[in-house]
Parts: sequence; structure tokens; C-alpha cells
Amino acid sequence: MTARDTSGHSWSADPYADALRAGRGPLFLRRGDGWLLPLDVERWCARADTVDRQVLDRCEGAVLDVGCGPGRLVAELAARGRTVLGIDVSEAAVAHTVGLGGPALWRSVFDPLPGEGRWNTALLLDDNLGIGGDPRALLRRLARLLLPGGLLIAETVPVDVDERADVRIVCGTDAQGATGAAFPWARLGTPALLRYARPLGWRTVDQWTAGGRCFVSLRSRSTSSRADPPNSTAVISSQRVRKPSAERPVADS
Repeated sequence: MTARDTSGHSWSADPYADALRAGRGPLFLRRGDGWLLPLDVERWCARADTVDRQVLDRCEGAVLDVGCGPGRLVAELAARGRTVLGIDVSEAAVAHTVGLGGPALWRSVFDPLPGEGRWNTALLLDDNLGIGGDPRALLRRLARLLLPGGLLIAETVPVDVDERADVRIVCGTDAQGATGAAFPWARLGTPALLRYARPLGWRTVDQWTAGGRCFVSLRSRSTSSRADPPNSTAVISSQRVRKPSAERPVADS
């Protein structure tokens, strides 16, 4: 089953995968009440821009890009010779990342991952604070993936918002367009992120804006023991495709 947008482009039942292959939208997140959030597919499929590179300059050690999408950030870090791994629940996104020369896994952040507890930096850019629809669960999971005192760099919504909803990816504003399955999502401005993060032991390092985008860097709880960071061989040897679990977060024990 396919649909066509006004430019004549054909869309299947997986509009996100189609948009990544085409390198363009229109693509939106749609809430049940019809509200639409445009997704910046063209920027995601382009090379890392000046703002991206400035963010990546802040990364420390081995980097885990959570929700790597088509892989521009993973590819840029790999080109710099950094140890990096992208993860995404979209098979098309992972294939695109690998095609750019970046290591990536088809996996949810809530699935078992290589180097758990040994990553120096985690990235949550391009609206990926919304993953799973539960910010507390996502922040707890990232704390377990990072080294004690590890760095999280997150991109926030440039307004003060704290919202959770079930959404679908749709290929256009027309209700007849191709629509993906519903999944839980969240939108957080910087104040909301800090409200969730501080009680979980995260410490604010910096807040900044660039190119109309907003960012926060946080450090996880520090302890006296530190593990060795993951090495490139261990990450690369784990690049087998595995079907991800549902993106809804697992319950904490």
C-alpha cells in the first residue's frame, strides 16, 4: 500500500524509512488530536553542520549516539577517529549510517548494548529526549550506560514544554497520507529536563543555544571506581543487526 505526496513521490507504510531513502520529507509527528510537528529530514540526511560539529567538539572519549537516525553525527565522529556507536530502532536509519562508514546497531536504547557502563558520552540530539515517552526511564537508562561521571549532551525544545503523547510518523499534512504505527513520545524544554534530571543525580554542566537550537550537557553520578572505556574493536565486532524491542521503556526493577 503506497501513497503519493503533491510532488508525486511514492510513500509506503513506513514513511520514515521512505523519507530517509529519499533524503527529504515532508514528514511529521502527529498526535491523536491532529497536531503536527515537522521533522527536519533534510538536515538529518545532510552532513554534520557547524552547530553539529560544535556539539561534537564537546564529546569526551567513546560516544554513544542514541537515536542516531541516518548517521550524520556518527559518520562525523568516525571520520575524526573517535570510538563511536549509533543505535536506532529504524533498520533504514542503521543501514544509512553504516553506508556512511559509521558503526551502528538496529536496537533500542532499552535493549542490551555493547559497553554498558563504560561509555564516556551519550548524545540525545534531534528531539531524541522523546524516546520511549518517559524521560525518567530514559535518564535512568543512560546513567547505566555511561561511566560514573559520564557526559550526556541533550537537545531540548526551544520553549518551556513538558509533554507526553502517543504519536505517529506521517508523510504529510493530508489525513490520507502514509502513516506509521503509534508510539509514545515526549517533548521537553530545558527547564523540564532539569526537573527530571536533578533528582536522579545528574549535574548540569552547561546550557547553550546555537543556530536556533537548544542544548544541555549533564554529568551522571560520580563514584570512586571507573571502568575502562569501550574500545573500537569491541564496538565494531558487535555490529550485527538485531530486531529491536518496542520503544516503550522497560520497567525499572
